Amino acid sequence: MINYHTRLLSSFEETGNIVCMGLDPDLECLPFPELGKSERIVKFFSTLFSKMAEKGLIPSAFKPNIGYYSSLDVPFEGDYGGSKALSEIIVMIRMLFPSSLIILDSKRGDIARSSQNYADEAFSSWKADSVTVSPYMGADSINPFKKEGKGFYVLCRTSNPGGADLQNQVLENGKPVYMAVAEKIVGWNEGSGSVGAVVGATHMKELEDIVSYFAGNDVPILVPGVGSQGGSAPDVLSSLKKAGYDARLCRINSSSGLTHPWKKKAKEAPENWLDLSLDNISKLISECTIDG
Repeated sequence: MINYHTRLLSSFEETGNIVCMGLDPDLECLPFPELGKSERIVKFFSTLFSKMAEKGLIPSAFKPNIGYYSSLDVPFEGDYGGSKALSEIIVMIRMLFPSSLIILDSKRGDIARSSQNYADEAFSSWKADSVTVSPYMGADSINPFKKEGKGFYVLCRTSNPGGADLQNQVLENGKPVYMAVAEKIVGWNEGSGSVGAVVGATHMKELEDIVSYFAGNDVPILVPGVGSQGGSAPDVLSSLKKAGYDARLCRINSSSGLTHPWKKKAKEAPENWLDLSLDNISKLISECTIDG
């Protein structure tokens, strides 16, 4: 079976871009208010995906955050509508965008046996191609995610403002924590091609430090923070080129900036919501279309 590194390159070859589309539905912003929560999410993505496929707008990856779906489940009432919605969305992606990879954003990481269960959750239950993982508990919490043909992205320097609280702390050797994590990631990835890093687009100096270290080591990176969080895809690509990093192994993620770009101006979806989303998706794909 081919490894995740090869699958990333193949996905790029088939789509021509390095876009990752985050699927984090904010119910207050979605159209179809007459529907129930889970049905509303499915109808929204079904409508959007169908039009994307029709227009040939094919991101090379999709990243659903599991919390947006599992939070809608009410187990004590026998209601698993959120999980069912996520399963339907994954099936839609597989049917309409077979060359795109699915990154399950669940940020797991626990003692070895628990991590094994979380890996089974991502890869066996949800059939994801890769998953996000926390490095805080070290190698024994990381290793269970190493599965043939699958990948995972370790949180290295995240895009949120609070990421600096721990990730930018300076160690006794003078290195920030995020660089210590980056060094571990290179070691964990050696020989497998399956271990990547989450590196936010909202902190460009840190991103440049990390990708310069990764250059030549075939470490995949997932770059959130583009769009509504303020990061820029052209800036990211410029930094990758400057560092000599193989941009084909990068996936640049935007979530609400693609799925509900009207969010900051108005909660309620406007009549032209579909056009607004499609325009932003088209723009990001254009920015992230690179030469092989």
